Amino acid sequence: MRKKIVVLGAGIGGTSAAYELREALGADAGITVVSDTPWFHFVPSNPWVAVMWRKPEDIKIHLPETFAKFGISFSSAGARRIRPAENAVDLGDGTTIGYDYLVIATGPELAFDEIEGFGPAKHSSSICHVDHATDLARKWEAFCGDPGPVVVGAVQGASCFGPAYEFALLMNTDLRKRHIRDRVPITFITSEPYIGHLGLGGVGDTKGLLESILRDRDIKWITNARVDRVEADKVVVSEIAGDGGVRKVHELPSRLNMMIPAFRGVRCLFDEDGKPIEGLANPRGFVLVDRHQQNPRYPNIYGIGVCVAIPPFESTPVPVGVPKTGYMIESMVTAVAENIREVINGREPKKEATWNAVCLADFGNDGVAFIALPQIPPRNVNWAGQGYWVHLAKIAFEKYFLRKVRKGKSEPIYERIAMRFLGVKKLRGE
Repeated sequence: MRKKIVVLGAGIGGTSAAYELREALGADAGITVVSDTPWFHFVPSNPWVAVMWRKPEDIKIHLPETFAKFGISFSSAGARRIRPAENAVDLGDGTTIGYDYLVIATGPELAFDEIEGFGPAKHSSSICHVDHATDLARKWEAFCGDPGPVVVGAVQGASCFGPAYEFALLMNTDLRKRHIRDRVPITFITSEPYIGHLGLGGVGDTKGLLESILRDRDIKWITNARVDRVEADKVVVSEIAGDGGVRKVHELPSRLNMMIPAFRGVRCLFDEDGKPIEGLANPRGFVLVDRHQQNPRYPNIYGIGVCVAIPPFESTPVPVGVPKTGYMIESMVTAVAENIREVINGREPKKEATWNAVCLADFGNDGVAFIALPQIPPRNVNWAGQGYWVHLAKIAFEKYFLRKVRKGKSEPIYERIAMRFLGVKKLRGE
């Protein structure tokens, strides 16, 4: 009997999973992708959209006709609730879809409501979604006509720090091109215990590299920062000491700000009482998986990417999450596709994702790349480097990934870029 596979989410993880599952299973499975939008957008390019170096349409692909070319069904109704005991998902349009195997690749919900005055609907901007970045681009153009102080960073509980550094430094580059950098004091605030921690305990000399870069660009910083509230003209931040007490409260004037929020699981992972579905998600709503990306309670459910539960690397004065980088997501995708194929064929799943980190942070006229094999120390490879070539590699990555989505390819783009630009000969299995 032809198996039904449902993929929730159509971002980097979801689209890659659909294509790898199609390649791994061929006509033996019916694949349906469910998203809350008909558009794929390339999230790593959002910082460029925010400073108007890209238009939203440059990084978006319309999915219904794209997936149809490759025999993949698609719904933009969104998932309202997963009913794992019944092998079903209730969709946003009131219909229900059944499955034999479910792949959850939804990405996160953005927890703006956890801080007073925080979020695009209130007093701060975001680059976590292309629509947020588009809104910020409008604010950016108006701001450049009447510049002033800026606050950029990542709040308590955040797990995605690279884009915060990217935006601060892309903004610096753009301001210098406009010859108004001297009119814009920039403060970088972060929940990290030190600059370059990145939720990973640092990679190579990211601490020294990023501190030097911020210093060279006249960007001040505050670490161990807890954002207490955001107002129309300022950001109030408590700097937390090692014992958990407040070392100092900062009131930072701000004409514009962008801060990465904490993440949590999306609504479909919670039950009707607003509690995470028992056995499927942790208290924060992230999907529980084993080393095969398989949920222990419901083994026909798999998790991929930012929605997956990974415990913090270490205890820090302000909560810091662990990032799920693009390379790790692609590795999870491959493991899920191969394991579902094994199970369909009556065998035990055996493929394990390689949780390595490969990251490209573009600063416009410079950039930093790092490789952590494995992601959490101690590591076999622990390297960070700086140069204009990072900017070029990020452009190439955008080009190749958008082509992958349009052409229905299952190739691992992060690995390809790492081998071409970073000289890495082997990533998987390190």
